[in-house]
Amino acid sequence: MTAAHVRKALFGFYILVFFAYLFGPLVIMGITAFNTPAYPTVSPFERFTLDWFSVLAADKDLVYGLKKSLWIAVLVVLVSVPIGLAGAMVMSQIYARARSFYYLVVVSPVLTPGVIIGISTVVFWRQTTNFTGTKFIYDGTVLTVLAQSSFIAAYTMLIFLARLARFDRTLEEAALDLGATRARVFFDILVPFLMPAIASAAVIAFLSSFENYNTTTFAILADKTLTTVLAGRVRQGTTPALSALAVTIVAITVLGAILYEILKRREEARASRRAAVAARAETQEFAVAPAAAE
Repeated sequence: MTAAHVRKALFGFYILVFFAYLFGPLVIMGITAFNTPAYPTVSPFERFTLDWFSVLAADKDLVYGLKKSLWIAVLVVLVSVPIGLAGAMVMSQIYARARSFYYLVVVSPVLTPGVIIGISTVVFWRQTTNFTGTKFIYDGTVLTVLAQSSFIAAYTMLIFLARLARFDRTLEEAALDLGATRARVFFDILVPFLMPAIASAAVIAFLSSFENYNTTTFAILADKTLTTVLAGRVRQGTTPALSALAVTIVAITVLGAILYEILKRREEARASRRAAVAARAETQEFAVAPAAAE
């Protein structure tokens, strides 16, 4: 056996171990969701069943936690994406000397432990509601949205910053010179350019909120989300119904990723066609101009 064969064998073994480490738990969990024993097990595989999905649908606590998590995730998207966009636009327009300090301030929530964010949010808003009498804010859902948005908005801001780095500011300046208002420039030029980043930021914000536990477990107060319900169940011992839930979430996530990729490729194809049409029009314009001059 030559050295090249040994390298190929080691590389193949590394790839096998790498993918087994990544997807092995998911595969095992997926199998247990379709096996009949009441305890999650792969061997022996007694009989294929879908009963655990029925058990999952009948579990009121899990269904309530799932609905609550989805509702909170939607609210976090609605709060985090505009804040992240505003933060990125300020970042791209402030003086260069202030950018480092501003960046450090707005990104600092990402570096703060989720436990600290959850506890500080509860303490801050409890004091605020006591002074102002706005008790509707001191609610588990509201506090969780505020706590999660404080650091998820920083994630979305980073996505917008990456997109804005490729924005041609001359388009904005040309529109303003032609008399367009800043609001029209924002909605007609900047927003269409940022649409891919807006979609990416919304997906990241939704998933970050949906799977968050450290911050949520403190901010949710006496209420519960899917992650807090699952944490309590796992302490008491897992069941195949939880495997069925995991399979459902993974399936929805994969379908969402496929749909996003399809929409993204269609948008890229439309952009390529628009660029090709513009290039042809520009070429024809240059070809006609000399002929007219003659």
